[in-house]
Amino acid sequence: METQRVRFSCHSCGKGVECSRGETPCEVLEGWLTVSHWKGAGVVSHYNFCSISCLKSWADAHVPKVPDVFLKSFGADKT
Repeated sequence: METQRVRFSCHSCGKGVECSRGETPCEVLEGWLTVSHWKGAGVVSHYNFCSISCLKSWADAHVPKVPDVFLKSFGADKT
C-alpha cells in the first residue's frame, strides 16, 4: 500500500517539504510561515513561506508600486 503524502511548497522560492501519513503539518512546517488570505465568505487561500525573507519577497511583489512620475512631482530626490 502506498503512503499518502502532502507536499507543501514555499510560494516564493519553491522549496518543498513532504508530510506523510502520521505526521502533522505543524511538525513538517516547523519554522515556516503561513499567510491566510480571506477572499470572501468561506473562501480562503493559504500561502506557505520557508523564511521571513521569502515572505518579504512575496509581499514586496504584491504591493502596488508608487509611480516614479508621482515621486518626481515632489521635486528634489529625498530618499
